Amino acid sequence: MSAVAETPTPPRSPAKPRSRRWSPRFLQGTDAITWARLIWRSRFTVHPRYWYIAGIVSPASTMNLVFRWIQNSMYGEELARTNFDKQPLFVIGHWRTGTTLLHELLIQDPQFNYPDFFACFNPNHRLLTERFFKTYAKWMAPEQRPMDNMAAGWDRPQEDEFALCLLGLPSTYIDVAFPQSAPMYPGSLDLSGLSPSELKHWKRSFVKFLQTISFRDDRRLVLKSPPHTARIPTLLDLFPDARFLHIVRDPYVVFPSTVNLWNSLTSRQCLQTPPKTGTEEKVLREFRVIYDRLEEARPLLKPGRFHELRYEELVKNPVGEMQKVYAALELEGYDEAQLRIEQYVKQTTGYETNKYAITPEQREKVKREWGDVIRRYGYG
Repeated sequence: MSAVAETPTPPRSPAKPRSRRWSPRFLQGTDAITWARLIWRSRFTVHPRYWYIAGIVSPASTMNLVFRWIQNSMYGEELARTNFDKQPLFVIGHWRTGTTLLHELLIQDPQFNYPDFFACFNPNHRLLTERFFKTYAKWMAPEQRPMDNMAAGWDRPQEDEFALCLLGLPSTYIDVAFPQSAPMYPGSLDLSGLSPSELKHWKRSFVKFLQTISFRDDRRLVLKSPPHTARIPTLLDLFPDARFLHIVRDPYVVFPSTVNLWNSLTSRQCLQTPPKTGTEEKVLREFRVIYDRLEEARPLLKPGRFHELRYEELVKNPVGEMQKVYAALELEGYDEAQLRIEQYVKQTTGYETNKYAITPEQREKVKREWGDVIRRYGYG
């Protein structure tokens, strides 16, 4: 049985942006086997201007593999016995719809545990090295996310998809590092491109990663990754009593913001010169995958285990919308969480989201490609 929560109450995001913008490349958190596989699949096409990054990742990945072996030898048996007495709550939704804000609001409640930045970008040896890095290497973590003004840092909540990617599982996220070779893993967004054996390995690895998060803290996990929106049947196979909280936002805002997201991440994380075109087509295509898979999964979702809300309503009345979330998902403890949520909202008052223009041509394309989703959620 895992020990009761040892992690401190999560820090709250500051309202004002900070100045330091440097951060390591996320591939520095992978292991040597995964790194070698990626180089092979990309046909060794790391462009010369990024050779120095490959020169950093190669020894770092070797160190990560050694640390993983040590961690497995020290904690392997105990990790395998780690159970999830309370099954996870998944925050789902397309990129740039407000999933991060919703995640931040939820983790103000001390009943919830979550994967943080360190765990997701160092998934091979979290139990072994977390204390050292959070104490002596805070400077290695970014203070802001590259695509907006949201706070970052070792303790901030993060998408578990990054961890799965760094552990070698098929993920669309690896395309930001190898944009010329994209898509590196077709069908990884909804897992449709995985063979039965690959899917079995994905499930086993995902659960093992979550066990490292719950090993010293058995509170209910709150997980946030947009790709999970397209994976509900697989997630229900693993966690039949899981809860899903879906947030939606005006697609005419989501489109340019997501284009900026991928362009921003690729420019900062790539090992190949990014192509000048193709991002808009990627966004249009993956939006369809996410919402088509979500609609197919609706019959599987039980009452009290699925709730939807609109981003626009959440930012207008965050406390009221969170109260609805607790009621709809049959979560206890809202009275205790309310004060913390109110404090978070007060502290972040004045936060301004980035704004991106959409051209008439793009707007027409979005209307044509996503029209049914636009009408379904009342954005028509």
